[in-house]
Amino acid sequence: MAREDFSFFHSLRVRWAEADMQGIVFNGHYLTYFDVAFTEYWRSTGLPSVLQQASDGREMFARKATIEYNAPARFDDVLDIGVRCAGFGRTSVRFVLEIFRGDQHLISGELVYVYADTAVRKGVPFPEEWRAVLSRVEKVAPVAA
Repeated sequence: MAREDFSFFHSLRVRWAEADMQGIVFNGHYLTYFDVAFTEYWRSTGLPSVLQQASDGREMFARKATIEYNAPARFDDVLDIGVRCAGFGRTSVRFVLEIFRGDQHLISGELVYVYADTAVRKGVPFPEEWRAVLSRVEKVAPVAA
């Protein structure tokens, strides 16, 4: 994945509390970085917030998260976290995330969410209107699974 494939980036500065004894970001913090960037991505789309989804009785539940480490981030680095919708299943949606320090690609990741009925915790079809919105904001069209 190339930096140019992303239409959305969220910048974040690495804080002291996130660095380990070697001065590099502890690996578990990358999932938090993904979550922060994903939240801002979602907010930028104008789609219903997590609070609105909860009140509607339908929410996106995390199904899968992966991280691939290419190079470490360090204390005080300014990171650019790219988020893009990469594909849709019947009830799921897949996001690809990449973390960059300047032009250097540090981390790759994937988040898969299942859209579900909150009461029974079972997947329901991902809304067509949401698919349309996410497809419009992307430089690279999401694929159907």
